[in-house]
Amino acid sequence: MKEYIKLLKFAKPYTGLLILAFLCMGVSTIFDGISLGMIVPLSDRVLTNKEIIIPTKVPEFVASFIQKLNTLSPLVILKGMVVAIIVLFILKGFFYFLQNYLMNKVGQSVVREVRNKIYKKFQELSLDFYTRKRTGELISRITNDVGFLTNAISYGLTDLIYQSMQLALFTFLVFYIYWKLALISFIIFPLILFPVLTIGKKIKKYSLEVQKKMADLNSLLAETIQGVYIVKVFSREDYEYQRFKKINFDYYKYILKMAKRTILLSPLTEIIGALGAVAILLIAGREVIEGRLSFGVFGLFLGSLMSMIRPLKKLSGVYSLNQKALSASKRIYEVLEEKPLIKEKEGAIFIKDFKEEIIFDDVWFKYTPYDEYVLKGINLTVKKKDIVALVGHSGAGKSTLVSLLPRLYDPQKGRIIIDGKDLRDLKIESLRRLFSVVSQEMVLFNDTVKENIAYGRRDASFQEIVEAAKKAHAYEFIMELPQKFDTVVGDRGFKLSGGQKQRIAIARAILKDAPILILDEATSFLDSQSEKLIQEALAYLMKEKTVFVIAHRLSTVQTATKIVVLEKGKIVEQGRHSYLLKEGRVYKRLYELQFNV
Repeated sequence: MKEYIKLLKFAKPYTGLLILAFLCMGVSTIFDGISLGMIVPLSDRVLTNKEIIIPTKVPEFVASFIQKLNTLSPLVILKGMVVAIIVLFILKGFFYFLQNYLMNKVGQSVVREVRNKIYKKFQELSLDFYTRKRTGELISRITNDVGFLTNAISYGLTDLIYQSMQLALFTFLVFYIYWKLALISFIIFPLILFPVLTIGKKIKKYSLEVQKKMADLNSLLAETIQGVYIVKVFSREDYEYQRFKKINFDYYKYILKMAKRTILLSPLTEIIGALGAVAILLIAGREVIEGRLSFGVFGLFLGSLMSMIRPLKKLSGVYSLNQKALSASKRIYEVLEEKPLIKEKEGAIFIKDFKEEIIFDDVWFKYTPYDEYVLKGINLTVKKKDIVALVGHSGAGKSTLVSLLPRLYDPQKGRIIIDGKDLRDLKIESLRRLFSVVSQEMVLFNDTVKENIAYGRRDASFQEIVEAAKKAHAYEFIMELPQKFDTVVGDRGFKLSGGQKQRIAIARAILKDAPILILDEATSFLDSQSEKLIQEALAYLMKEKTVFVIAHRLSTVQTATKIVVLEKGKIVEQGRHSYLLKEGRVYKRLYELQFNV
């Protein structure tokens, strides 16, 4: 129950619409009772022209109404019923439409808001979260899992309230008409409830497995579509197909298990209900034959009793639906309740510009509590307009070190200071405005060339975008594209070559014009001619900037004002190229290996 209340919290902002929908359900339920009650005058007065006989005492106004019906001619009652039925079903249809429309509106609104919340949460969460979760799994949360909420609220909650109201009405009628027979019929209720609860637990278990398998499918799809080039080059199409086929079969297997139990609920409850109805028919039939109960009232009793089967079937389906939704809700809340590691402290300071220096003060960092430290005791001072080259073997900690600067991660020990202020004391957005990045992994979005270049500066004019493209030597190839700057580059820039993507990424950094640049293998995907042009553009750009350059090719870092050599997470050497070549050990060895000295 606690989990279900938690699920319903998603609908809390739409309480007004829910109340209106519930009122419509109440009116529809009353009309259902009235339409069923018409069996009595139709059977007793119109078709058989006999008196209406109720075995229990009724309120005075009901007794007077029955007495009035008993005195009217069958033809008058028939005419009145014809008009009443038309009006009744028009009103009933209107309220039924209204209740379902309102509940669908609430359901779709909840889905929209939950998707917005999850996506917003994805943007707020720190990078560590994404190292623990697969892409496809996260996509599944915002697509597949949220879909289960739609069913639970649009249809599940509708049936829960509406069918419960109907069940309450028909229960009242059978007890009011003949309470002894009603008691006999209610003996069968536990027999219906037991299989519903037992099967419901199994449905919840299989629903969780179904959602996991859907996450696996999404992960595999994301991996193979993004890595289609590698799949084809290594001729792994059949291998990937077999992987997909296996996960898809597991999904199919659990879907069938869940479907089998969901389908079983309905006939099972119906059979048990029908057996109870047969027993009632036998007992009540004798009462009619002996004249203690009119045929019309017996018809109302039996009709009410049989009408209880439909709500019971629907409610058993609601239980099944809710079990699936509860599994999905649990997975959604796992994301929504995840706490980002990188938080902005209360009263954080706004930093407008970078003026003096950045200091790494005994910085230690590891990605998870169970890992070894990736950075160990880093002490480094970088003055404004310094060009700092970070070199070392793969895994030495170069990229990790620069990822601490815009607070993508926080060190476990030590601190990083910018202009005398700890990074953790600054407003995150104002800090990140100080940085432009050209990373080793080029990220372009499925948008136009213009929008990709202006990604870091949304207020940039078209002329500024063009100038940035020219400085990055991207203008010529952009003008050859079908729609020039309005050409959509495709998913992850799939329509462009590696060198073209790299130049657009550099143009993006140039346009942002931040005081601190992070260049992670910034020229790694360019041919020799393009690399020379870009090196010239970057050299011009770096004159007024503080730059952190990560490069495996030492030819690109020889002009740096400071070269920092990392080995196993520690700074082992630092200085200019000429100094390190003469006095250094690790740098000299790296240089000799690269240039075959």
